Amino acid sequence: MPHRLHASHRIVVDAPVDQTFMFFTPAGEELWVDGWKPTYVYPSDGRTESGMVFTTGQGDELTIWTLADFDREAHRSRYLRCTPASRTCLVEVRCVTLDKARTEVWVSYTLTALNAAGKQVLEDFEGERFTAMIDDWARKIAGRRELLLATSIR
Repeated sequence: MPHRLHASHRIVVDAPVDQTFMFFTPAGEELWVDGWKPTYVYPSDGRTESGMVFTTGQGDELTIWTLADFDREAHRSRYLRCTPASRTCLVEVRCVTLDKARTEVWVSYTLTALNAAGKQVLEDFEGERFTAMIDDWARKIAGRRELLLATSIR
């Protein structure tokens, strides 16, 4: 009963690429995602680096994340996340300079259902729902832009 879904969407963020890239790290997302509070396993201080491990959620939504690739110079990252009760996901973020004050951000999810519960969750990422979710990220970042630009994200 394998079920796989790939979704990708692009947004534009009004900030330089080096800063924008850090908005999409676990510590960066703490500043703009309501309720986002990762538990850092390695490194325990939450410093963003390749190989870092953290968890989010609880119960059936407990999710284990590994930052597989983190390239500050190329502004690319890839996260592997597993929600053992239902699904796995590869999350890819790529930032590209549009000009000195604007960045294009590509976000891609490749989700695989592990069971019927996972297949149900994948439906939430189909079609316009994924696009709407990523567009909402852009709105949240814009709403907290000054805070994000003033914060040194680790």
